[in-house]
Amino acid sequence: MTTYPTTRKTYSVPQAATILGIGKAKAYEWARSGELPGVLQIGTRFLVSRRALDAYVNGETSQEKGVS
Repeated sequence: MTTYPTTRKTYSVPQAATILGIGKAKAYEWARSGELPGVLQIGTRFLVSRRALDAYVNGETSQEKGVS
């Protein structure tokens, strides 16, 4: 039997926008341009690494592409 973590390791772009205090459209713009830290693109879907975004918000790292 496979068990899955109860806490997701990614945020959706709208969730990331809320955390950053920016609009959803701006967050998608940043995700497409690479300005949003920790973005993973799977097909047409964007996910944001929880670890990378939390570190960015806490000032622990500069903006990075991909997972840190």
